[in-house]
Amino acid sequence: MRGVVFLGERRLEVREFPDPTPGPGEVVIEVKASGMCGSDLKFYRPSRAEATRALGLGGDGEPNIAGHEPCGIVVARGAGVSESEAPDGARVMVHHYKGCGACEHCRVGWQQLCPEGSIVYGATGDGAHADYMKIPASTLVPLPEELSFETGAAIACGTGTAYGALKRVNLTGSDTIAIFGQGPVGLSATQFGHAMGARVIALDTVGERLELAKGLGADEIVDPGSNDPVAAIKELTGGRGVDIAIDCSGSEAGRLGAIRSTRTWGTVGLVGEGGTMTVNVSQELIRKQLTIVASWTFSAFGQADCARFVAERGIDVDHLFTQRYTSLDEAEEAYRLFDTQTTGKGVFLL
Repeated sequence: MRGVVFLGERRLEVREFPDPTPGPGEVVIEVKASGMCGSDLKFYRPSRAEATRALGLGGDGEPNIAGHEPCGIVVARGAGVSESEAPDGARVMVHHYKGCGACEHCRVGWQQLCPEGSIVYGATGDGAHADYMKIPASTLVPLPEELSFETGAAIACGTGTAYGALKRVNLTGSDTIAIFGQGPVGLSATQFGHAMGARVIALDTVGERLELAKGLGADEIVDPGSNDPVAAIKELTGGRGVDIAIDCSGSEAGRLGAIRSTRTWGTVGLVGEGGTMTVNVSQELIRKQLTIVASWTFSAFGQADCARFVAERGIDVDHLFTQRYTSLDEAEEAYRLFDTQTTGKGVFLL
């Protein structure tokens, strides 16, 4: 089979690999869709060694196959995996982490929080930018029949992360929410916020992404590069501020904007990773009685819940994708464009 590996410094390569054979407790899926996520850029841009050290993900040896948004069909089972657990041809997503399997976090589907450490498929384990992928059967999440493989790939990370964050901040239909950053996660949050009945204010400095946000249900769009975002939000909310703000940008400006545009007694969700933030704790947090919520991805059960929500509400997650690639040979072009961070989401449909 073939798979894409990141070599560092914005270089990648399509390499030949042996077809995987499942061991005990494992399955092999034939990859049908593998999404591109902003987190991929943390491996694509720097050297592989720098990227793994920065994320605390382990060693710096030979690169693994990239891609941590897997979706496909079951084609092989290893010893100890029953047909009822992983039927031949079953349509599945993958919760792309493997922990010890026995601790309190692993047992409730949060394998990425395992105190023993975890494998992250597409980073420290072989991922889904390939023809096939071998994973533990315990990581499989059913893909509802109503959903496309590309929707399943989105839910497997970026879209699922947005859904998990909105659940963490307890968004309701009576809320006004500001979403800083309209990359794939922010756009998903905008789409879900609209579906949940909230009034959505979407913020980004890229015009194309703001237009995408508008099409996905944003009630208002704000360009922080051309406006004072806090002043703009205060104007849109009668001087009060939003009930909830989440930052999906991972930038200090985005995080501070989220904090400063949220009303007294409001909630701020921190979703975008990386970097630091300096904040006046007394004036901007304590004396506004803010609730600060940190949200990292989702559990395996949360992933399944997100898929059910999308299926039951008929949400067009496929609309997030602005680029579709039908061959791994297009990977170099795909990541060169994705690296500009001016588009929606990209996906390989194999």
